[in-house]
Amino acid sequence: MNLKKLKPVHWIYNLIHYKAIRHNREAYRKYELNKPLIASVSSRDFPDKESKAWLDLGDSRSLAPLKPVFAAFPGPVQEKILSWSDNGYMIIEKLFSEETIDKINDEIDLLIRKKKLNFNSSHKLLFANRKSAFIKSITKDPLLHAVLEFILDKEVVAFQTINFFMGSEQRAHSDSVHMTTYPLGYLIAAWIALEDTNSENGPLFYYPGSHRLPYLLNNDFNEGETALTLGKKNYDDYENRIETLLKQNPFEKKSFHAKKGDVLIWHANLVHGGSPIINPALTRKSMVIHYYAKDVIKYHEITERPSLLQDE
Repeated sequence: MNLKKLKPVHWIYNLIHYKAIRHNREAYRKYELNKPLIASVSSRDFPDKESKAWLDLGDSRSLAPLKPVFAAFPGPVQEKILSWSDNGYMIIEKLFSEETIDKINDEIDLLIRKKKLNFNSSHKLLFANRKSAFIKSITKDPLLHAVLEFILDKEVVAFQTINFFMGSEQRAHSDSVHMTTYPLGYLIAAWIALEDTNSENGPLFYYPGSHRLPYLLNNDFNEGETALTLGKKNYDDYENRIETLLKQNPFEKKSFHAKKGDVLIWHANLVHGGSPIINPALTRKSMVIHYYAKDVIKYHEITERPSLLQDE
């Protein structure tokens, strides 16, 4: 038996990290989830499986201009917000200066040299925002924060950063199965190009409009759960199900050939991934920041674990 499939193993882990799951306490009360904070939590605990975010319930072209704060955004950003409901993503060109990006890269290099940051089995560097005051400050960039909070109409909190040196080559997926919320729709991501990307160094790809697909959750691909064990299927089964959905719903696939400092913001349910690396000699340095809305239930659908958040 794979220990990761045993729910009691996760309960013990949650108990050890109890301080980092207390953020869910008020949200459990708000949404009347009568469970201990350390217990397993999944979409099976909740009555509906659709987003409640305001720009998912209505159209951003008509709703966004009604908020007075909308007028404070630069014109190009306004146009991107208006297209949010159609696209499920936006690109803000050169949001960060070259000097800022160089400092991010230098900071990541320093954390690696000091062995404060290590690559995991997927060649990712996780949680630099917890190791560096400067990286943490990037997650709170004023314009970026303002855009994200406008899109969700809620205060946001950075959950994690992930830094990449190479393209991820990850198959198509939606973040909502990894970092899940109740109500659905209250995760959002910002991907920062730390150098130029092109067709040879494994650019990020995405499917505009795919955020409107139904949320793919455990009940949709992972049967065999019991009171003490998770479902029998693995993550590959989830990716296969996404692949089938894309064949049934022929969204246009786009690649993001970013310039250093560009930022791609995407919806919790936007399907995206990493293209194959054509030239292994090339890096594709980048950093993605995942944000939760502050006042919702935050957890991980596949493992049914509450998310661990550090105090701001």
